[in-house]
Amino acid sequence: MNRASVLPVKFLGWLCASLLTFSALAWVSPPAHAASAAELSADSLAALEQLYAQAPRTRELGDKAVGVLVFPSIIKGGLLVGGERGEGALIRRGQVEGYYSISALSFGFQAGAQQFSYALFFMNEEAMAYLDKSDGWSLGAGPSLVVVDQGYAASITTTTLTQDVYAVPFGEQGLMAGMGLQGSKISRINPN
Repeated sequence: MNRASVLPVKFLGWLCASLLTFSALAWVSPPAHAASAAELSADSLAALEQLYAQAPRTRELGDKAVGVLVFPSIIKGGLLVGGERGEGALIRRGQVEGYYSISALSFGFQAGAQQFSYALFFMNEEAMAYLDKSDGWSLGAGPSLVVVDQGYAASITTTTLTQDVYAVPFGEQGLMAGMGLQGSKISRINPN
């Protein structure tokens, strides 16, 4: 293969990677119509009650937590390059105290589209303070975080809780190869 024929192949590879990256960025860019504070509050409270109904032991986790950050709808999709985006509310003592967005961009083997919910249970004030003081918390950095599936959540007791934050995904719809929280960024938002 001569040097002249290598250039178009490299260019096509770069062009395909760029298109995939821009497609993924469209997933994590702010939505054209963001939810209002009232909508986010209602959706987040309803999603938390849905989780408690699906996995009753998570209510014990919620009772022990100092705060629960609920993302009622996270959209994730991609093909080799992927992205996810969602908005939610921080619930403390049954009241909404703030609003947050979650987003991530990922590269690697992945394909599909999925909608799901996440509840992050903050088990101590130090973890809660870290969320408040960090300017965009990157999950995987900061307080210790454990992702718990609903099967494991069913066996949780308040005597087995040892981590700062427990993340419980629920309400999955669609099919996506690979789902994780590491690398996701959580930032405070101010909806209308």
